Amino acid sequence: MEITADSTLLAVLGISFVFGLWHALDADHLAAVSAIVSDRKSLLSSSIIGGLWGLGHTISLFAVGVLIIALKSAELSTLEHYETYLEAAVGVMLVLLGLNVLRKVLQKDKIHAHVHDHEGREHLHIHGHEKAVAESSHHGLSPRSVLVGMVHGLAGSAGLMLLVVPTIKSPALALTYIAVFGIGSIGGMMVMSFFMGLPLYFTAGRFTILNKSIRAAAGLFSLAWGIMLINEKLIQS
Repeated sequence: MEITADSTLLAVLGISFVFGLWHALDADHLAAVSAIVSDRKSLLSSSIIGGLWGLGHTISLFAVGVLIIALKSAELSTLEHYETYLEAAVGVMLVLLGLNVLRKVLQKDKIHAHVHDHEGREHLHIHGHEKAVAESSHHGLSPRSVLVGMVHGLAGSAGLMLLVVPTIKSPALALTYIAVFGIGSIGGMMVMSFFMGLPLYFTAGRFTILNKSIRAAAGLFSLAWGIMLINEKLIQS
């Protein structure tokens, strides 16, 4: 089979897409998104959360990629100096996300009274549900996921871009590589967010204790991973 420039290009972009899918499975990425998804009861909302994370991640990748293309090779090493601090910032962010989830899980139920009309007679129904549910339903899709994705992109993109982008001679091809990688990460995280949302969807309103346990586990996962990153990047380094 003849190997052409077009087939080589497609192979490179195909590898970029697969790398993007795989990149979404990094533990710190899953920790952050699981903490955000824990507020959601809709599978569509959970999937969109993952997509927004991937969008923010891609924005940062593009910004770093353009910077690397513009810089000379001798100056690229300066980016590595800041990577440790950016990864530590990810750790702080994970700790805050985890603590926020645990705060919502531990909140007492919020009592609501609703008036219903049955066959011409009004009835007052009093019931409770968690404040976190009320907040997420009123606020809709927050841009928080995009910001979290951007922080992750800044922290992890320097090493990735330093390895790949400088080896691509064409700036247009280098940016296309980043875009395809970003599309892969968006798709990968949307799928993972969907599966993360499944247990929350099936336990919401029916198995309250199990639902809270799952959300608490997501918060503890984010909290523990954040503490580990802070310790590794700031304390031990």
